[in-house]
Amino acid sequence: MEGNIVFEGKTESGLSILIRYPTVEDAQVMRDYINELSKEQTFIAFYGKQFSLAEEQEVVRETIKKIQSKTAVQLLVFSVSKLIAVSDITLQTKEVFNHEGTFGLSVLREYRGKGIRKILMQFVVNEAIKYIPQLRIITLSVFSNNPIAINLYKKFGFVEFGRLPQGVLHKGNFVDHVYMYKKIR
Repeated sequence: MEGNIVFEGKTESGLSILIRYPTVEDAQVMRDYINELSKEQTFIAFYGKQFSLAEEQEVVRETIKKIQSKTAVQLLVFSVSKLIAVSDITLQTKEVFNHEGTFGLSVLREYRGKGIRKILMQFVVNEAIKYIPQLRIITLSVFSNNPIAINLYKKFGFVEFGRLPQGVLHKGNFVDHVYMYKKIR
């Protein structure tokens, strides 16, 4: 699976992209990507933190192990040679929860609104269904002040099942933390 290409083509907006699984050699571009998102203080849990190459190398190695053991999928989106989006689904590790996959998706600011989220979400869910045999339910959490993401998730069949009032501190304001799920089997 390492480095396997799952899509090469154009988004609805005409942007040429390549979607593939990660390789250990991706640690540098993934570190640069995550640090760029973190500086932006977008809708991610670790905004403001900067990661070292060593930290990202460890994350990439662990992710590849999970992919090989069929407990995760992760897809990277490149435009030309720039990493512009990442999505993953990873099974919970506790035995009583190991049929539940946690979903994540992020896109660099200048590439949002170009149809990348929609196509990436479609591919990562399909790959998870194919390659993670234990997967039964996909869950995610989203900041309530991110209506674009919430609407996309609803279009893909995700349903809100809970909300923690003021559960997230985002850019100095407390906002609700919304929890959603999709049953797939």
